[in-house]
Amino acid sequence: MAKMDDTLHMLKELTDAKGTGGNEREPRDVMKRYIEPFADEIDQDGLGSLIAKHTGDAEGPKVMVAGHLDEVGFMISRIDDKGFLSFQTIGGWWSQVMLAQRVTIVTRKGDSVTGIIGSKPPHILPAEARKKPVDIKDMFIDIGASSREEAMEWGVSPGDMVVPYFEFTVMNNEKYLLAKAWDNRIGCAIAIDVMKELNKQGHPNTLYSVGAVQEEVGLRGAGTAANKIKPDIGFAVDVGIAGDTPGVTAKEAAAKMGDGPQIILYDASMIAHKGLRDFVVDTAEENGIPYQFDSMSGGGTDAGSIHLSGNGVPSIAITVATRYIHSHAAMLHRDDYENAVKLIVEVIKKLDRETVDKIISE
Repeated sequence: MAKMDDTLHMLKELTDAKGTGGNEREPRDVMKRYIEPFADEIDQDGLGSLIAKHTGDAEGPKVMVAGHLDEVGFMISRIDDKGFLSFQTIGGWWSQVMLAQRVTIVTRKGDSVTGIIGSKPPHILPAEARKKPVDIKDMFIDIGASSREEAMEWGVSPGDMVVPYFEFTVMNNEKYLLAKAWDNRIGCAIAIDVMKELNKQGHPNTLYSVGAVQEEVGLRGAGTAANKIKPDIGFAVDVGIAGDTPGVTAKEAAAKMGDGPQIILYDASMIAHKGLRDFVVDTAEENGIPYQFDSMSGGGTDAGSIHLSGNGVPSIAITVATRYIHSHAAMLHRDDYENAVKLIVEVIKKLDRETVDKIISE
C-alpha cells in the first residue's frame, strides 16, 4: 500500500467515521479536529451542522462552503423474535448493491456490532423470481443473534444507526482512492483545506466552512446552517457522477475521473447562478485549473437549500467525479479533489464586496 501522507490520513479518518443522517457526531468530531487550527471560532446550528468561521475582512461579504457530514446507510426499525433486524434506508439505495454486504450497527453506547444483509436464498425461489432483484423490504440484517433478547443484550435496539463496512484503500494507481462515504466526506475535506489555504493566503471576506447534516434525506442541515450564517455567496462541495466506466455513454454522464472538478450547471434542486457560474469558469481559465461541466436531471446538492435561504443566495455546486456512489465503496481521483480546493480558494480570494455585488446583479 502507498505511504500514507497527512492528507491521506485525514481522508481515511473522515471516511472511516460512521455517520448517517441524524447521527453525524463521529464525522463532525473528526472534521472539527482537523479544521480547528484554521478557524477563528467554531459553532453548531440546532440540527448539529458544524460551522467554522475565519475572518479575512470583517467588512467584506460572507462566503459559505458546505460539505455534508452524513453518508447513506440504514436505521434499525425492528428486531424479530429470532434476532433478525428489519431496517429503514437512510438516503438513496439501489437494491442490487446491498445483498451479502457487511455492515456495522452502532449501538446507543457507541459499541459496534457486525452484521450482514441477507434475504431468502435464490435456491428456493421460483425461476421467475430469481431473475428479479430482491426488494429492499424483503431484506434483513443478520448479526448472528439467536433471539430478540440476545440482540438486545448486545445493545442493539430500534433506532440504531447502520453503516457500510469498508476499509479505506489507496489503489495501485495511487491517485485512485477507494472508500466508503466519499459522499460526502470528500466535501468536508475540501471545506477543511479551503479554510487552511485561505488562512495562509488571506481573503477579502468572512469564510464559513460547514459540515452540514442530513443532506441525504432532503438537504436539511445546509438550510438551517445558511439561515444562521446568512451568507452572500454559497458553494456546495459534493460528489458527482463519473461516466468513465463500461457501458456509460457521454450523453448519460460525460465527466471523467481526473479531468478536474465538475461545475454543476443544473440539477433537480437548483439552477446554478449565472453570474457566479461565469465567475468560477473565468477564474478556472485564468489559473489553468482543469474543470468539466455537468448537469443532472435528478438529485441535488446542499446548494439547493443554501440558495433558497434568507432572501436568496447566489450559489453553485462544485463536485468531484466519483464512481459507485451510494454503495459500499466509491472511487475518486486525488487530482480532482486537489483541483477543487485550488479552484474554490482562487475564487474566494477575489470575492470582495464590489465583486459580490456585481455577481448578484447579473
